[in-house]
Amino acid sequence: MKQKLLLSIAAIAVTFQSFAQTPGKIAQTEQVLLPNGWKLSPAGRSLPLGDLPLNMQLSSSGKYLAVTNNGQSVQSLQLIDPKSEKLLDEQELKKSWYGIAFSRDEKELYASGGNDNIILDFHISNSKLGKPDTIRLGAAWPKNKICPTGIAVNKKNTILYTVTKEDSTLYIIDPARKNILKRVKLSAEAYSCVLSPDEKTLYISLWGGNKVAFYNTSTQTLTSIQAGSHPNELLLNKKGTLLFVANANDNSVSIINTATHKILETVSTALYPTHLTGSTTNGFALSSNQKTLYIANADNNCLAVFDVSQPANSQSRGFIPVGWYPTNVKMLGKKILVSNGKGFKSMANPNGPQPVKKTDNSGYQIGSTNRKEQYIGGLFKGTLSFINAPDEAQLKAYTKQVYANTPFNDKIAAEAPGEAGNPIPRKQGEKSPIKHVFYIIKENRTYDQVMGDVAEGNGDTSLCIFGKTVTPNLHAIAKNYVLLDNFYVDAEVSADGHNWSTAAYATDFVEKTWPTSYGGRGGNYDFEGTRFAAYPRDGFIWDYCKRAGVSYRTYGEFVTDGENAKASLKSLEGHFCKQSPGFDMSVMDLKREEVWAHDFDSLLTINQVPQFNSIRISNDHTSGQRKGARTPIACVADNDLAVGRLIEHLSHSPIWKESVVIVLEDDAQNGPDHVDAHRSPVFLAGPYVKRNAVIHGMYSTSGVLRTIELILGLPPMSQYDASAMPLYACFTNNPDFTPYVVKPAQVDLDARNIADNESSRRSESFNLAKEDAAPDLDLNEVVWKSVKGENSIMPAPKRSAFVILEKKKKQDDD
Repeated sequence: MKQKLLLSIAAIAVTFQSFAQTPGKIAQTEQVLLPNGWKLSPAGRSLPLGDLPLNMQLSSSGKYLAVTNNGQSVQSLQLIDPKSEKLLDEQELKKSWYGIAFSRDEKELYASGGNDNIILDFHISNSKLGKPDTIRLGAAWPKNKICPTGIAVNKKNTILYTVTKEDSTLYIIDPARKNILKRVKLSAEAYSCVLSPDEKTLYISLWGGNKVAFYNTSTQTLTSIQAGSHPNELLLNKKGTLLFVANANDNSVSIINTATHKILETVSTALYPTHLTGSTTNGFALSSNQKTLYIANADNNCLAVFDVSQPANSQSRGFIPVGWYPTNVKMLGKKILVSNGKGFKSMANPNGPQPVKKTDNSGYQIGSTNRKEQYIGGLFKGTLSFINAPDEAQLKAYTKQVYANTPFNDKIAAEAPGEAGNPIPRKQGEKSPIKHVFYIIKENRTYDQVMGDVAEGNGDTSLCIFGKTVTPNLHAIAKNYVLLDNFYVDAEVSADGHNWSTAAYATDFVEKTWPTSYGGRGGNYDFEGTRFAAYPRDGFIWDYCKRAGVSYRTYGEFVTDGENAKASLKSLEGHFCKQSPGFDMSVMDLKREEVWAHDFDSLLTINQVPQFNSIRISNDHTSGQRKGARTPIACVADNDLAVGRLIEHLSHSPIWKESVVIVLEDDAQNGPDHVDAHRSPVFLAGPYVKRNAVIHGMYSTSGVLRTIELILGLPPMSQYDASAMPLYACFTNNPDFTPYVVKPAQVDLDARNIADNESSRRSESFNLAKEDAAPDLDLNEVVWKSVKGENSIMPAPKRSAFVILEKKKKQDDD
């Protein structure tokens, strides 16, 4: 097997701006700045799609393009004329997920019904989708866990194949009679399947098993070979002699000889020669002459272009900029079609937690039954890009643009931005005066919700419901140390939030499956170490600590609690506090802090306090207005006091002089923000943290992890922490060892919900046993109403989309 590294066509330096930026359109360059610091400049023309388009399929003649939208809000199936670039028809689906396939005569369109465990059979007439027939694989979730994914149909439309991601099975079906002919057990979760031109072999990507399976339709036997990490999309050339396999976690494509079932070569699709995950290769298409392969890099927001005319000797040709999180690519003549999963922009959500409706003057008001408009989980709508296949000159220009959009390069992974003498080193191996990191992960708040009342920051007081009276310690920490008002989480919700917060990456499995469960369409919460398919290829920060010989311990994070507490990861076995609760809204955060303090003191006595400590303090999630539960204000105040007490306790210990505390939210989903739906509060405390400083620089979750890594001597975990700005501007080499003095609570921490109203009745149905099991839109609304009043009206938004970058300084985008 030969490894091909995709090298840059132009060497372009990446310059970090020292002045404040906010997400949105950059006026000088027409690029769009995303909350994670990467930029967009999509090529071609576009058509709006739905929420999270995951798959596209062209009909045999190219007359139709089908798109399945599988996001948190409205799920749908769209029929598009790819030649005129117009939408022909659209049907909302109750449930769906990835799988679609046309019959060869273009009269039928089959689509996965997701966790309803069905295949929907749409008859196409006059370019419209008829009412679908149903092919049932089993009773719906939760009685059966099946979820069909990839679908393939033979030429005569007499056999339909579908593979599944929940029961890991190949189903062979008679579509006319709608009955299952055979079930074949697979070794892991499947993603896609394609049928060879002679229909003798069905190729299956085993998403969770890092393999490609070959099902012989004649002998009915199944074999497999090893592929890369997270193989997803599959593509055969016209002759069926080559099979292309996208390996999301390896930033690569495996090219397989179908006659020998051997890998001829593996091409790397990353922007630089790097082993770091983060390109997320997950789709591709061949040109009509079969010589050029266009490959979607979801997290790099681009297509990689390869000349594959010489098998086993493919050559890089460059890149094409596309939209945010491209999920699929198709080719029609000389036209490249790309589905962009999150569209072209991030945006503000000033009406985030409330039901909203659009008014005649394009404002928003509370009171509609449509609560999907500004919830972050369904806020970013997909788009379809139409790009004319570029010639050599155009491709060179596109390539330069892609490099201008990315803050990552191989040099920055080795040496981070910083300044001489700063406590935050710039290279792995350099020493820091800070020896112990206490990393506190909270739940789901935006900046405006908590810090919107701070005059020195860019806040909106009308959106602040947990201000200084509720969170005196968080406000004191921000005032005494550093106030950061331009920090953004990399995640949308807790499902990907806990992955981003502990690995600087959320895999394609995480990104593509959480919207289904968050939309109430079935599926387990499999995102905090409970399912191997969700793991990053090289593990989480604790795995990196273990490999580097850095001592570590976790308190409630990635641990199941109760009498039989267990670590969710092998690397955490023997490295967690058994008494520390996980996510449990019946446990006060003051109890979590008490458990931590007792454990900390015990370890301190024997000089065994770990270098890295991850601590879950999570009651700012709240229980909504569930009758008898603590009120949202009491929950957030409990959370605030617990954080304050932890810092005070630590600051009176002998290791305070070499410690730092970093506090963030895993995501910002449960609230509004007038700048961006990803903006969130972050707090730092410690002797080497600056005092009384206000910092407007743009930072991210990955930047926090990069800071921790540099302190502890760990390598970056992905392209995102490698390229993120460390928080060195928050630190000083002149330490102040003054202990922190906790601020007493100013509200009743045991206040209970007593109201008997619509919000309390809705709250009774919430599942608060696990993170985000409750419907976020409902929870957000009742939290707002608990503070502002049951009949409260949300103020009109100050912004509805982008914040334009102010022309305070000339920006260098090279």
